[in-house]
Amino acid sequence: MKKQNKKKKIDTFEDDGRVIAPMNVDGMPWYTPKRSQTSDQEQPPLDKKETRSFMFSALLAALLVSAVFIIAAALLILFATKIWLK
Repeated sequence: MKKQNKKKKIDTFEDDGRVIAPMNVDGMPWYTPKRSQTSDQEQPPLDKKETRSFMFSALLAALLVSAVFIIAAALLILFATKIWLK
């Protein structure tokens, strides 16, 4: 067999700034969220009326969720006592 003398080709790497696969993934330690132009500006604090409205809406949402769980538990108990364990 003949030995072939190949010259090693030196490949030079030049970074052109393009992103092939972004590595900014939620949950990774190096994750940095994108900042929008509006998030840099601080919003003014809420006044008393807006604060009460916000708290009332949050309370209604919590009561709605808890009511759904209570109704589901009551229906499960009724099903278990009247149909399943009869």
